[in-house]
Amino acid sequence: MDAVDLGVNLFVALFALLDPIGNLPIFAAATAGATLRQRVSVSGLICLFAVVFLGFFFFTGLGLLQFFGISLAAFRIAGGILLLFLGLDMAREDFLKMFADADAVTDAGDVRGYAKRRFQRLIVPFAIPLMIGPGAISAVIIQAGEAERIGPAATLASLAAISAAGLVSFVCFSLTGPISRVLGDVGMAIVVRVLGLILCALAIQFILAGLAEAIPGMFSSIATTPYPSGGH
Repeated sequence: MDAVDLGVNLFVALFALLDPIGNLPIFAAATAGATLRQRVSVSGLICLFAVVFLGFFFFTGLGLLQFFGISLAAFRIAGGILLLFLGLDMAREDFLKMFADADAVTDAGDVRGYAKRRFQRLIVPFAIPLMIGPGAISAVIIQAGEAERIGPAATLASLAAISAAGLVSFVCFSLTGPISRVLGDVGMAIVVRVLGLILCALAIQFILAGLAEAIPGMFSSIATTPYPSGGH
């Protein structure tokens, strides 16, 4: 695998793991009533945070885990448990209401202040762990090891892939307005509940993968790798 292949693979993986399209209904609920400038500002801050956070883990993630004596398997299990709780919350009727904010309606001209307040509110649980979950962090850490083996070009390609994933996410969130108008409140609630179910299943998959890595032979390969051929 060369530097270009590594960068492309990381971009595809991060786009799927950040899942900006799937997270649109939640972002729409979190910025309901916001102007286009306010929504663009919030999405810019969140996506910039995602790029910086993933870049930080690209350079230091494996070292941090080693410093604290945490295995990648334990990290996957812990992240899976956190995602499971979040998925269960998403299945609740009032999940979208927890993101509601009246500031956008009462102070539509305050772009910078609104973006700052919404960003602080959405760091957890939206940015982490909904967007930047154990899957995204694990992918970055694993790819960092590959990049170190290939050389500096692979490191640059990986950083470009992280930046590109953040840019695409920014574009998707900036287009939330038209999409939320099409879906409506009922449509967004349905999508979020379905995503909650998927997130619960994904969380269980992370936990199974972590346990299988920590305790070889505990589970069959069908449970930990249900689609080894890669066909989706």
